[in-house]
Amino acid sequence: MARWPEDKSEVGELRRISRFLAVQAIGSPGEKAMAEGHTKPSGPDLVQGIPFSDLPDGGKLLGHCGDEQVLLVRRGTEVFAIAATCTHYGGPLVDGLVVDDTVRCPWHHACFDLRTGEALRAPAFNQLACWSVELRDNRIFIGEKRKRTAPMPRGGSSAQVPEKIVIVGGGAAGFAAAERLRREHYQGSIVMVSNDAAPPVDRPNLSKDYLAGKAPEDWVPLRGQSFYAKNGIDLRLDATVASIDARSGEVVLADGGRAPFDKLLLATGAEPVRLTIPGADQPHVHTLRSFADCKAIIAQATTARRAIVLGASFIGLEVAAALRSRDIEVHVVAPDKRPMERVLGPQMGDFIRSLHEEHGVVFHLEDTASGIDGSTVKLNSGQTLPADLIVAGIGVKPRTGLAEQAGLSLDRGVVVNAFLETSAPGIFAAGDIARWPDTHSGENIRVEHWIVAERQGQTAALNMLGHREKFVAVPFFWSQHYDVPINYVGHAEQWDEIAVDGDIGAKDCLVRFKREGRTLAVASIFRDVESLEAELEMERHMT
Repeated sequence: MARWPEDKSEVGELRRISRFLAVQAIGSPGEKAMAEGHTKPSGPDLVQGIPFSDLPDGGKLLGHCGDEQVLLVRRGTEVFAIAATCTHYGGPLVDGLVVDDTVRCPWHHACFDLRTGEALRAPAFNQLACWSVELRDNRIFIGEKRKRTAPMPRGGSSAQVPEKIVIVGGGAAGFAAAERLRREHYQGSIVMVSNDAAPPVDRPNLSKDYLAGKAPEDWVPLRGQSFYAKNGIDLRLDATVASIDARSGEVVLADGGRAPFDKLLLATGAEPVRLTIPGADQPHVHTLRSFADCKAIIAQATTARRAIVLGASFIGLEVAAALRSRDIEVHVVAPDKRPMERVLGPQMGDFIRSLHEEHGVVFHLEDTASGIDGSTVKLNSGQTLPADLIVAGIGVKPRTGLAEQAGLSLDRGVVVNAFLETSAPGIFAAGDIARWPDTHSGENIRVEHWIVAERQGQTAALNMLGHREKFVAVPFFWSQHYDVPINYVGHAEQWDEIAVDGDIGAKDCLVRFKREGRTLAVASIFRDVESLEAELEMERHMT
């Protein structure tokens, strides 16, 4: 007979094992692709039906229809049948959270409509498959898979729809905006200008699975090249915007070309802070931001034996983990007393250090590099370290030059209102450059999180179409270190209390960052549902 464990630490261990096995099974897009078609469906055959009493109100049940896994969700007398895995990275929705008529993914907090399968929130963009459901004789039966239909555009806007929209930037916010515009059946022209050589990519993968060699290259682009042509998105790569002529409503390109706009979205993102020490311009010294950067690091990693990561940021430590998975000796040099202490506090900082040390990473903390002489890195402490490969992860800075040139209001970023509109009417900003009024903290904040950028791009798209939708999403990001995921909800630049529920060292915890008794942010390890619940709680207590 199955027994629910009474010991809380045992519960945590079961959580950890469950999530670990899921990460190992489908922890990256590439691994998910290779696993598809090789897993036998689990749960009851829903075509044959199940007793209605087996699915309590608000409950979820995993079954199958043929070879496909199907998730049943009951809301009152209604039962919904949707595909069981998130369309982002394949997270198991049965372990997620049902909120009203939606379900949220436990891994990276994507959100889907139970009625239509539509992906309502990034990082998922593809909708879920849905099946018809029939209730008869107090049993639930699954019928045919419904034909996928394009989501209906939302109504309610009386504003004039712009004929021409220009998006400057080919990252998360720019892509999400263009995708949402077409999903809303916008028929006008969309020009996306990117100074990158590659179409928009899944940037988190560049420091995680792809860099570690666990995801194939064709999983890195957010969409294939055909997506842009099929959807009438004029994607201009390797293109630089020289200036914005707000009066004439034109973007001026460096090659002399012009792109007229009725509405403009600035999504220029951030750029890595460059090393200025002697020897930083050598070919084995890298930063990581673009697809090309990642490929260059991978190319050198094939022959490198010793690597140095400068900086103990999330990116730097994810790079360290990825290089260790390639069996490269890795040293991390950083001025911090503890890695990630500024964001996650001392307890989590100590845990992250120990986790990396368990995997062979050597830390040189409270130290910095003073110069690079060939394959030797000199530290300010006087120590020297050999290195075939050096990656600098010492931070990023927002690309606000265009906004400044256009006369937009700046405050350590581009100032936007609740609708993500800048000080110039018709010009919006989203992503790493945007400083917006956060309704949870009551402060104007700017964050450099991938999912925030995507969600802001989606909101900006709606507002360029005149919908006047405030951006109220709670910030969220995740980081992966070996087999340990860290989820972070909210935003806390300062706190006066850290409350730990669980055991950080046992990889089973929920850490609350509080100020004056109020929770501003929550970090978690293998506490997926609690992370979703914390996000929901913050949404319901907006200022």
